[in-house]
Amino acid sequence: MSDCESPLKGKWALILGASSGFGAATARKLSSKGMNIFGVHLDMKQTMPRVREVISDIEANGGKAVFFNMNATNERKRAKALKKMKAELEASGEEHIWLMMHSLAFGTLKPFFAENPEDAIDPASMNMTLEVMAHSLVYWTQALWWEGLLGRGSRIFSMTSEGSHRVVPGYGAVSAAKASLESHTRQIAMELGPYGILANCIQAGVTDTPALRQIPGHEQIIEASIRRNPGKRMTVPEDVANTIAALAVPEVSWVSGSVIFVDGGEDVTG
Repeated sequence: MSDCESPLKGKWALILGASSGFGAATARKLSSKGMNIFGVHLDMKQTMPRVREVISDIEANGGKAVFFNMNATNERKRAKALKKMKAELEASGEEHIWLMMHSLAFGTLKPFFAENPEDAIDPASMNMTLEVMAHSLVYWTQALWWEGLLGRGSRIFSMTSEGSHRVVPGYGAVSAAKASLESHTRQIAMELGPYGILANCIQAGVTDTPALRQIPGHEQIIEASIRRNPGKRMTVPEDVANTIAALAVPEVSWVSGSVIFVDGGEDVTG
């Protein structure tokens, strides 16, 4: 099937965390299938070149890229961005956002207990981590729903990890966020299911992303991942992008409320 015949051609995807890692790879892949991309990201001057690269690649694929450099948890900025998205949809003749991907990775990597109490996680850090990496999925979905930007066939993907059910030093708050994210996704699938809206989690295997590099002891995590993965390699962002693109087609309309493993069997090896 050529791109011009793609069932996704002309549809819009909203990617939260679109400038790097899973979000950037998925933006590129979906645009290669004919989709237009709304991207939400938070980048400073030094990382803006990678944002421009993603936008350039989307446009080279023939898609339209409308990006917002903003704090994804800011309610006022979210409302402003949604207003512009709504105008873009109307101008393109589309009623709904076909796909939303939640790939926000910003949290505190502190232990729960430390010799110096100041080195342990505090309520503000814990709350911020869950707000960004879990609860924002609910708030964005609510806002899209109330603005009429989701409709029958729309699908939502959130990014979880094996940290939702395994312990890693310094990963406690993020682990809690991932477990919460999975619960939120199931609840969204149940409540929006009657309207034909799908919601699923993607659990990627250990992937060498900027977020992974922030975890204490990430070198050992990478080594263990390659050792125990049946495919003897790490997951790459394109593995996730290819999976989401495959699940994005209209024919896939009965998968919801699930955690979909994209890890080559890594999780089952323990």
